Amino acid sequence: MKKLFFAVVVSAAALAVVPISPALAKKASPVATLDTDNDSTVDLNEIKKSAEELFAKLEKDSDGTIEPKELQGRLSKKEFKAADPDNDGTLDKNEFLAVVESLFKAADPDNDGTLDEKEFASKQGKALLRVTR
Repeated sequence: MKKLFFAVVVSAAALAVVPISPALAKKASPVATLDTDNDSTVDLNEIKKSAEELFAKLEKDSDGTIEPKELQGRLSKKEFKAADPDNDGTLDKNEFLAVVESLFKAADPDNDGTLDEKEFASKQGKALLRVTR
């Protein structure tokens, strides 16, 4: 038992002194993963491209729409209902992208058409990430 405890303590100590490179830390950030033009911000086209890729992954039954179940909790029932103007119980790609655009605009309080790390850290930015990741 003492050997196991010692091994755990030594392993934890080794991990504590391993520095995390800035490149690795940056890759985990929303801007780093979504910023395809490398300008340190994410614009609406970049987030929509990511959302389109996600839509394709979530839309497993090949009917051109996603149902609440396929969204895997990304939208609440209330949010889904608001995003479904034709009330058919599904979102097509255009309806899904309209939600993304609305969330993007809410996360862009300075209306400069881009989101930076600070804006992604806001409540609205986190809501956008919840839907697009």
